[in-house]
Amino acid sequence: MTFQHPGKKATDGRIGPFERFAERASNFTSSPVFFLLCVLLISGVGVVHAAGLSMSWQHVVGDSVTAVSLLLLALLKNSELRAEHAIQRKLDAIAAAMLEQQEGKRGKAHEDLEAAIRIEERL
Repeated sequence: MTFQHPGKKATDGRIGPFERFAERASNFTSSPVFFLLCVLLISGVGVVHAAGLSMSWQHVVGDSVTAVSLLLLALLKNSELRAEHAIQRKLDAIAAAMLEQQEGKRGKAHEDLEAAIRIEERL
């Protein structure tokens, strides 16, 4: 297992199982359904405390909230790193293409710029 920047792993257009999972999970967590589930979970915390249920129930609900929070943190960081890498590649490609254009030639930098514009489709 290597620890690479998530955006660098998919430079050849292929993405791995974690990236696919992270993308699907990111889409789900930004949906109204997930928001409703979070509201229900937080409401459950209030109900458990208001009903005066045993500490074991309070721990179960609290641990559930913690688990959801940690999962969301991991997904958010993965998404952030992929977006950061895509933006940096675009900026690098724009700068190189501008230098080529200023020198009066059109070459590899313009091709890299065209590839970088569609980087989100591969990530």
